[in-house]
Amino acid sequence: MTHDVLVVGGAGVDTTVRVPALPLPYADTHTVPPVIDRIGNTGAGVALGCAALGLRTRFADLIGDDPQGALVRRALSGVDCSFGTAAAGTRRSVLLVGPDGRRTSLFDPRATPGEKLPPSLYSGPRPRHAHLSITDFSRHVFAGLPGVSTSTDLHDWDGVNPYHEDFAFRAGLVFLSAAALTGPEAVMRRILAGGRAHTVVCTRGARGCLVLERGAGLRAFPAAPPPGPVVDTNGAGDAFVSGFLYGRLRGHDLETAVRLGSLAGAHACTVEGTHESPITEAALLAAR
Repeated sequence: MTHDVLVVGGAGVDTTVRVPALPLPYADTHTVPPVIDRIGNTGAGVALGCAALGLRTRFADLIGDDPQGALVRRALSGVDCSFGTAAAGTRRSVLLVGPDGRRTSLFDPRATPGEKLPPSLYSGPRPRHAHLSITDFSRHVFAGLPGVSTSTDLHDWDGVNPYHEDFAFRAGLVFLSAAALTGPEAVMRRILAGGRAHTVVCTRGARGCLVLERGAGLRAFPAAPPPGPVVDTNGAGDAFVSGFLYGRLRGHDLETAVRLGSLAGAHACTVEGTHESPITEAALLAAR
């Protein structure tokens, strides 16, 4: 079977802690609501989001032989997955979520220098598209996908850290957040000038997103209003990516893909859990 989307890397477990305020004021002890472990990290979010939208999705990653790895396997049981063993264990994040849904993430990548993703985990019939998470081993997968359109999400890249450059300059479609940028346009133009990208999308939360295509000017798009109260912004960016990829792989133009991504991201802000309740294809098209 040919998959619509291959997602490489980026599954883990999020431990969500709801706190009274962000930044969290110092105290010896804060009493909080129940602390919950959930499927997390960007690759899992994109894979679950794409699958919920009806895209034929495959996921390849390294996870630990540990309880967190077992949670990942259970949560992704409805997706065609290929897992290898991560020597240092499964990635972890502790998410501090404030009353307004904003979050601070404490990320433990469990990285092992030189660790590679075996080609057997992502070989086979070529997918229509591959989305590569910025796990270190994913950078080596670009060479194993000749002729396949690719995307990546640089998240809160500051435009300087060299770790991200392989991803920024080798993917055809690049997503990033404006969170660490004072001048997003300059970084977006650098990505286009220095690499293979035809499109760069910079998300700005409630302010929508910026899009820069090769040979065109910078365009600003508004955010979709959340369909209900904002309870948790975790996973909104991954939902946006899923909705955008759905739009493009279904043959829609850029404007429609941005709209679908924005709707998926807005939905994610209104549900509990990082990635457990992605918007479905029917709900997305109804909201459109």
